[in-house]
Amino acid sequence: MKDVDAFHPVNTGKIMIGDYDFLPCTPAGVMELIKESGIDVAGKDCVVIGRSNIVGKPQAMLLLHANGTVTICHSKTRDLAEKVRNADIVVAAVGRAKLITADMIKEGAVVIDVGMNREDGKLCGDVDFESVKEKAYAITPVPGGVGPMTRAMLMKNTVSAYKLRSKR
Repeated sequence: MKDVDAFHPVNTGKIMIGDYDFLPCTPAGVMELIKESGIDVAGKDCVVIGRSNIVGKPQAMLLLHANGTVTICHSKTRDLAEKVRNADIVVAAVGRAKLITADMIKEGAVVIDVGMNREDGKLCGDVDFESVKEKAYAITPVPGGVGPMTRAMLMKNTVSAYKLRSKR
């Protein structure tokens, strides 16, 4: 299958069981950022804010496969702040500008902002970067954080697809 975005239901199912050829590019990029930053997900409390089929759900599965304890939150989650406040790793992908603020983040948490929003004509994420950066151990900016990783993972998937096809 040539689904380099890994959005097809077959690939989605393969991600669920941990037996995949391709990963969705943004969640794969997030995992690569975590890995290359030397952060071990195992045993960490992870909160994914967002439940899309493109980012939220596959991100939760990848964190779970890395032995994180995962909570999925979304725009209708009650007491979102309390759930986020307990997280060691936060992945914000809900699509609401600056929804995540410093009072919601535990000191030393890893905060990965996948959000792409416009506010006053400027691109911003789901995390209020300026208020959160002082509390976070690590944080990604918007723009310039996860976006380049998404593109890099698309290229990786494309090369992998070519190699898989060449074996036939």
